[in-house]
Amino acid sequence: MQQFLFDSDIIIDYLRGFGGALKFFESFDQDFTASVVTIAELYSGVRDKDRQELEYFMSLFTVFPLTAEIAKEAGFLRQSYFRSHGMGLADAMIAATAKAHGATLLSLNARRFSMLDDVLIPYRK
Repeated sequence: MQQFLFDSDIIIDYLRGFGGALKFFESFDQDFTASVVTIAELYSGVRDKDRQELEYFMSLFTVFPLTAEIAKEAGFLRQSYFRSHGMGLADAMIAATAKAHGATLLSLNARRFSMLDDVLIPYRK
C-alpha cells in the first residue's frame, strides 16, 4: 500500500477551511502521515485559540521521527539543492523522510521538492 506524507501547506489549508483541502481530506482514504518537522512547522505558527484544534487534528496522524540516516540524507539533499532550489533545512528533512519511508509527498509546491520521484499536488489554489 502506498504511503503519503503530508506537507504542512496542505494541513494549514485544511485547518483554515480552504475548499480544495477540505474536499481532498474528505476523499482521502488512507492513513495520515507527517514528518516530525511538519509538526514543528505547524506549532511554530499556531495561534493560542487554534492550538486545541491543531492538537486534535494532528492526533489523527502517524508522525515519522527523524533518524540519523534521515538527517544525513537531509544534509546531502540541502547541499545538493540549496543553490538551485533554495532548499531550506526543514524542507530537506521532510524530503528525506519521504524518501526513507518510500512515501509520496503531498505538497502544493512540487518545484521545491522536484528532486523526489513521488510528489503529488492534490489540488490547486
